[in-house]
Amino acid sequence: MTESESFQQQSPVNPEWPPPPAYAPAAPAPGTAPGTVPAPGTVPGTASAPKKRTRGPLALLAAVAIVAAAIGGGTAYGIQELTGTHDTAASATATSVVPAGKKGDIAAIAAAVSPSIVEIKASLANGSSTGSGVIITSDGEILTNNHVVSGATQIKVSTSDGKQYTAKVVGTDSKKDLALIKLEGAAGLKAASLGDSSNVQVGDTVVAIGSPEGLTGTVTSGIVSALDRDVTVSTDEGQGQQGGGDGGWPFEFGGRQFNGDTGSSTTTYKAIQTDASLNPGNSGGALIDMNGNIIGINSAMYSASGSGSSSSDAGSVGLGFAIPIDTVKADLASLRSGSQN
Repeated sequence: MTESESFQQQSPVNPEWPPPPAYAPAAPAPGTAPGTVPAPGTVPGTASAPKKRTRGPLALLAAVAIVAAAIGGGTAYGIQELTGTHDTAASATATSVVPAGKKGDIAAIAAAVSPSIVEIKASLANGSSTGSGVIITSDGEILTNNHVVSGATQIKVSTSDGKQYTAKVVGTDSKKDLALIKLEGAAGLKAASLGDSSNVQVGDTVVAIGSPEGLTGTVTSGIVSALDRDVTVSTDEGQGQQGGGDGGWPFEFGGRQFNGDTGSSTTTYKAIQTDASLNPGNSGGALIDMNGNIIGINSAMYSASGSGSSSSDAGSVGLGFAIPIDTVKADLASLRSGSQN
């Protein structure tokens, strides 16, 4: 009788026990605690390979923020965009908002961007003001000109689909003729894509959208006529309101004043000149490139009317001016903070 047969006779086997292994268990790997079960898929007696770390949300956030910084947005801005602090739609001019194959199509650009342009009506102590604005967040942040809302006691905004909202001023910068307002109770709005005005060249085709004379959603087109034009506007509250008070739209060109008196306090900024037709009411609206990105905020126009003429007498003569969008983006954080200057 073999030693194995003797062992089996002396040790009865319970039928519920699992059968013995066909071979003796391998010795545990060095450093492995006794009784440790190898991980599935590993070869007994060998050390398991370290697990590869997966790239979770934090790793993705850091990677994309670095990319955002590399293309000029800055790390803080990139993180802000990813975490949803503000959902401003920002892009380089190479990014196309219009459908593929429709770049440069005026009708396609108008269809894509018009939902992001609003009409603004401000009630003033001495009348009213009408202008335009650009939606930059889905919850109703809107960029416009300071002279459109300066001194307003109430602001009403109409979107392209006919909905009306009440708005409050968040921040203003009279030196750059910029203002940020916020709609009350708004959600799901289409934010415009903010481009890069540093890439704009003389001769580029552009589109302007606004509400001249209250004609909501008016689209005009032209070219960039010149860059870095000095435009002088008033910083006095109540000056330059379109349709209110004396109806003036202060603007200085070549040392002469047009569409009213700019008052005793003025500011001068560098602007994009365009021959796209602009009229009173276009102020605060969008100047758009052929990709559908906003490259400027329309702010002023030249008119042959002499000093003291009302805005109803003023008309476009092919000399319109827009605040470059890079200037606007540099001022956006200050406007959002509630700065009033």
